[in-house]
Parts: sequence; C-alpha cells; structure tokens
Amino acid sequence: MTLRTLADSAGADVLAYIPSPPRGVWNIGPFPLRAYAICIILGIVAAIWLGEKRWVQRGGQSGMVLDVAMFAVPFGLIGGRLYHVATDWQKYFGANGHPMNALKIWEGGLGIWGAVLLGGIGAWIGCRVYRIPLPAFGDAIAPGILLAQAIGRLGNYFNQELYGRQTTMPWGLEIFVRYDHSGGVDMMNGTAAGAAEKIVQPTFLYELIWNLIGVAILLYVDRKYRIGHGRLFALYVAIYCFGRFFVELLRDDEATHILGLRVNTFTSAIVFVCAVAYFLFATKGRETAEQLRPGIERPWPWQIGALRAFGAAGAAAETATETDDSDKSEVSEGDTGSESPTPGNESETERDNSSESGGSEPEGKESADQAKTVESGKNGS
Repeated sequence: MTLRTLADSAGADVLAYIPSPPRGVWNIGPFPLRAYAICIILGIVAAIWLGEKRWVQRGGQSGMVLDVAMFAVPFGLIGGRLYHVATDWQKYFGANGHPMNALKIWEGGLGIWGAVLLGGIGAWIGCRVYRIPLPAFGDAIAPGILLAQAIGRLGNYFNQELYGRQTTMPWGLEIFVRYDHSGGVDMMNGTAAGAAEKIVQPTFLYELIWNLIGVAILLYVDRKYRIGHGRLFALYVAIYCFGRFFVELLRDDEATHILGLRVNTFTSAIVFVCAVAYFLFATKGRETAEQLRPGIERPWPWQIGALRAFGAAGAAAETATETDDSDKSEVSEGDTGSESPTPGNESETERDNSSESGGSEPEGKESADQAKTVESGKNGS
C-alpha cells in the first residue's frame, strides 16, 4: 500500500499537499537557467541592499557594504561548498562517487556553517582593507544574511532537496521522480512525470519561515535596544542555530551521522552555545557614527581589554553628544523666552528705565513745558 493510499484511508486532505516544481532547470539554448542559482543571487542582492541601508543609518559611509561584499561573497560561496563536500564526502569520494562533481556548485549543496565562516574571513579582509570595524559591519548585515538564507531555501524547494521524513500531514511536500529526454532518471536536471513518489516534511519551508521570523526579531531588538560591537550578529547566529537544530531532527535525506545524529545537529548546538556566550560577554552599547568612518583604528578581536575601552569611549562620546544637544536645546528655549517678554515684563522694564533716569520725565514732555513758559512770558510782557 502506497503512502498516498494510507493518507486517503486516514482521511487526510491530499489536495492540501504541497507540490514540488516539475523542474528546477530551464534550458535557454545552450544556457541552463537554474532556479537554485537565481535564488542564491537574489538572496545576495537582498542582503547587500538591506545591509547597505542599515550601515548608512548607523552613520557608515555609503557604498561600503558592496565594497566589502566583493571579498565576503566569493569566500562565502567557497566556504559553503567546502563544508558541504566535507560533511557529505561519500557522495563525491565514496565507492560510487564522482570527485569532479564536487565542483558543480550550481547543482546545489552549500553548507551555511562554512559559508558564514569563510564569508566572515572575507568580510574581515575587506574591513581591514577599508579600515572599518568588522563587528559593527556584522551587526549591520546580520538581518540581511538571514533574509538571504530564507530566499536561498526556495532554491532547495526547486531542487527537491533538504526535505524531512515521510509524513501524512496535510502540508506534506510531494517529491516526484524526474527524467531526462532519454527517459533516464535525472533528479537534478530532469522533468517530473507520473504520481508523487513520496510525501515528506517540507523542512525547507520550516526553515524559511523561521528565518523570516528571525529577521523580524533582529530588526526589532536592534531598534529597541541599539546593541552593537558584534552582539547583533551573534544573536543572528544563535537564532538560526536554534531553529536549525530542530529542523535537522526532522530531516531524513542522506547525510553524515555521528552517534546516530546528523553532523549538522552537533554543529548547530556547538555554534549556538558560542554565539550566546559572545552575546552575553561582548562589549555593551553601540559604536558611534564617528567610529564607523573609514580609517579609524580598531583593536584586534583578541585584545579584549582594548576592545572594551574602545566601546566605552564610543559610549561616552555618544552620551556627551546627547547631553550637548540637550543643553543647546535648553539654551535655545531660554533665548526665545527673553526675546519675547510678557506684557508685565514690558511694564517692569519701562519702570526700571524711568527709575534709572532719576524719575525725570521724557525729553519730549520737558521741551513742551519749556515752550509753554516762554509763551507765558511773552504774553505777560
């Protein structure tokens, strides 16, 4: 009895099943247009766009995110591929493997852990070249990276990969066998035909939704608490690892196992602990706009004391700026009040002027009295 028959007998609404795309590649002449590659490119563009917007809002120089991305993106793609090949080496170097397929990155297979690690090294190189602080740069691009990962999961959907165990849930994902033009099985480049082979947990969708929730959390926390010095990037890593840990428990596709668990389960747990530790113990506060300018010298990551002093100096400068702005505002309000006295004050001013002149009458009135005296003298004579 097939899984679909079992689902029908259990009363499941099979019309609610999520169908997989019939293909993931469209051939335009000799050029294959791959949905996976399109999703990766769109994710990179989205990450750069959001990161650039946030970097400028923090006071950084426009264009820096794209400049650093020229270092980070190639490193990230290489790192992602190396991690995938290392953890699934049997696919390429096993008994029936093909070593040259390890270079076919367009067929899918990018490990996020390797991408973040080597991508971070590339970003560090770019930040050293342009002399901008890497932790602040990481905080600016963290939500964008998680958004890029969400978009990239759509590529896994088109490739029919990274799915979970079989299920009868109404939102199960249909997996089809794909065939090439000669009728041979080609799951990567072929076209689906016939009924679904199996119904599985759409773990790609679970991770996509979790990533989008993570983006919202990062944006809210950053706006609410104004954290910096790499702590928002650490929070991004912790959020992703937390969700990925549970997604890995649902997956059933081929992968390397340690002690009965997928290797990515251990990676998620270890990286999560490290990210939380950094978030708790790293320098509090946020860099000032001046500290984001190119050319500012920043201590090395392992110079803990110097890093804390650097952060404290930025916090003090930001507090001083806020205090100065507040004082200027109070002085401005005081000046405005003195320039527009109340009617009562005007009367007091006139009385003061009168008293200062010894109670003498105005000059115009004195001249009029003198004129009357002269006239009286003339009349009397």
